[in-house]
Amino acid sequence: MIQRKQTLWLLFAAIAALLTLKFPFYTGNTIKDTVTGIKSFEQLNARFDILITILSVAIGVAALITIFLYNDRKKQILFTAINCIVSIVVIVLYYLQTKKFVDGAYSITSILVLAVPVLLIMAIIGINKDEKLIKSVDRLR
Repeated sequence: MIQRKQTLWLLFAAIAALLTLKFPFYTGNTIKDTVTGIKSFEQLNARFDILITILSVAIGVAALITIFLYNDRKKQILFTAINCIVSIVVIVLYYLQTKKFVDGAYSITSILVLAVPVLLIMAIIGINKDEKLIKSVDRLR
């Protein structure tokens, strides 16, 4: 199980998704009080919004669960593809949350959020290669 490349890709995707709870995607100033215009420095990470928190944890847990579905590769591909779509939705939600900031910049750790769908796509490619290998071995029997 661990010697398969897609297992490592799924593990890295789970780690990256869960690290977004700690590390910021965007840092900047928000207006605390609209009357006085007082600005407040804040970091946009997965804990900034409850929906992003839930989806980030779900992506990490789903990637870990998908690792153990190695006997049913079609289900593994389906779960990974759904997980990839959800991770793209999370990226869009992060981008929409950056509109609440008056000024700021993307953090270097925003790479974690962007890496999750890439890692999941790499896992899908590995699972497809395994599926083709199993089909070719079955034809030889």
